[in-house]
Amino acid sequence: MKLLIVDDEQVEREAMEVILQKAYPNLIIKQAKNGNMAVEIAHEFQPDLVLMDIKMPGMNGLEAVEQISTDYPHIKFIMVTAYDMYDYLRSAIKLGVKDYLLKPSNTKEILHIVGKVMGEIEQEKKRKEVNKIQSEAFQKALAIVETDVVTQLLFDHVHEIRFNMLVEMLGVRSTNEMFVICVIMPKGCERSYFAVKEKMRQIGSGWVGALSGNQLPIIVFREPEKSYRSQAIFLAREILSIAPAGQFEEWFVGIGDVTDSLEELRQSYHNSLIATLDITLPSKYRFFSDVPNLEEYCEEDMVTYRENEFSDLIRLGKWEQIHLNVRRLIQCYERKGADLLQSQQRLLESLWIISRVMNEMGVEAVTPLYSFKAQNYRQLYMEAELLIDKMKQTYEEYSHLYEADTIKQIKQYIMEHSHENISLETLAQKVGLSPIYISKMFKEKLGINYIDFLTDCRIEKAKKLLCDPIKSIKEISFEVGYHEPNYFSKVFKKVCQMSPKEYRRTFLEKRA
Repeated sequence: MKLLIVDDEQVEREAMEVILQKAYPNLIIKQAKNGNMAVEIAHEFQPDLVLMDIKMPGMNGLEAVEQISTDYPHIKFIMVTAYDMYDYLRSAIKLGVKDYLLKPSNTKEILHIVGKVMGEIEQEKKRKEVNKIQSEAFQKALAIVETDVVTQLLFDHVHEIRFNMLVEMLGVRSTNEMFVICVIMPKGCERSYFAVKEKMRQIGSGWVGALSGNQLPIIVFREPEKSYRSQAIFLAREILSIAPAGQFEEWFVGIGDVTDSLEELRQSYHNSLIATLDITLPSKYRFFSDVPNLEEYCEEDMVTYRENEFSDLIRLGKWEQIHLNVRRLIQCYERKGADLLQSQQRLLESLWIISRVMNEMGVEAVTPLYSFKAQNYRQLYMEAELLIDKMKQTYEEYSHLYEADTIKQIKQYIMEHSHENISLETLAQKVGLSPIYISKMFKEKLGINYIDFLTDCRIEKAKKLLCDPIKSIKEISFEVGYHEPNYFSKVFKKVCQMSPKEYRRTFLEKRA
């Protein structure tokens, strides 16, 4: 701790330093002989505590306190004066002075007053350190929450009330309109991933999802003061500026369409994936709306393609339906006389979606590419079938993973750790699968998402604890994993149709 003694009498300064240095050997002490010098030394020395004489030539003690505390509000002051005058003390109190010493003071009194204020300073430092640690932990938790929310929005579902609560908690400048951008980056770019997250945090208009393979989805909230295209181009360029010089050609940003509903956000994500089909474009980013369109040829079939969204069929293992959809598209393009090259590109977009969904599930599928430019629709059909069969084979080889055992393991972990902040990332690390796949598998196998299951575990534990009349509602809320008792009560009432107090009263009445 650092202390500054300010007094125009050298004898007083020296005596005070000797007393304090003897009592507190680790105290770093400096002296100033007037108010002006005190201001200068305070700027360089940054003391924790100043013993300030009031009556000094030039700038008096009160003026020096006012000037120093304006620039450095954390510095504490003890006034030292030979004048026990009410006006001086009243002025000192207004300036936030912690205490005062009257000249002459005995050693015991000096050590008592200085020791008391130093103790307060020490406690304040500890509180600040604890707050800093808590703030850093909270920021880390928010980063995990952000990744989880993106995963659920794009691959599962989030209730609108919960979504609004998360928007408020994550502090994003949100509007009703959103769109998704997909960043393609080389594998092994973990540092770049964190750089993208930091860039988006600085910009403050979106949420970054989990890096899956070489794909990074980002949900972007529309900024009303900018046009959609100008905002998207700005973000794309900012993200591409992170790419290392030697890897720039492997980076690309696909930009999905704007939507105003959570239900359509997933479509914007798929649009962004399709926009990344050709990463050799010189601009290194592309809007989905700029992708060549064949819908006018097969509008009815494209609607079917959209509704099925291939991804759902893959997660359910319906490969025959995937073959059928691809066959129908090729037949439709051929029947309508669509350009063969455009048809091949459009089909490749569909195959890319299949490949990417498999990667999200944890299945390492090779990105499908046509080995040659098709000369006719028969070649196009045969090549598409071969590519789908290869992906199907990879999928089936992966299916030896026992999903039932995995689900059992996840359920057990959630039940044992329900009082902790469990994220999709945590669950994924426990079973060695991707967060996205965990989310989908949990929902499909149990008919409930992991957040709802976690809530059920906490509420069941809370019910047991409520049977003990000694425990308070606040204690129980903390014990089951809720840091806000009011929120715990709301969740409990929503699940049980009664408040925790009502549940406890009902139980006790039945027992009586």
